[in-house]
Amino acid sequence: MIAAMGRQRRRALAGLGVLLVTAPVLAHHSAAIFDSKRSVKLVGTVRLFQWTNPHCWIQVLVPGATAAAAKEWSVEMGSPSQLYRRGWRPGTLKPGDHVTVVIHPTKDGTPGGAFVSGIGPSGAPFEPPAAPRRP
Repeated sequence: MIAAMGRQRRRALAGLGVLLVTAPVLAHHSAAIFDSKRSVKLVGTVRLFQWTNPHCWIQVLVPGATAAAAKEWSVEMGSPSQLYRRGWRPGTLKPGDHVTVVIHPTKDGTPGGAFVSGIGPSGAPFEPPAAPRRP
């Protein structure tokens, strides 16, 4: 009887451990905020390239008709491991680099979107990161 209670306690703790490890995966957001039927081409300069988990980001400054009309766009990419497998590195983009990126824009019109493709400062196309798998 006492041995059985010890086994139940170990199973319960193991189950709790599994839930704690898998909870962040379940909390991951979907791509529902992006309009995958539309594409927008942004031509501008890199303000910041963030090599961070769970997603990398490019902050692109897109000039407007006047300096005051310039707009900063947030471009979401895959995870660092996905980008690394495609040849990206933390120093691939630097502030001031001139880039062209194609994105799927946000549905709500905020200046941002999901990275689709791009052309880097050398004029060579970026290899797009692997698309995240969606259930």
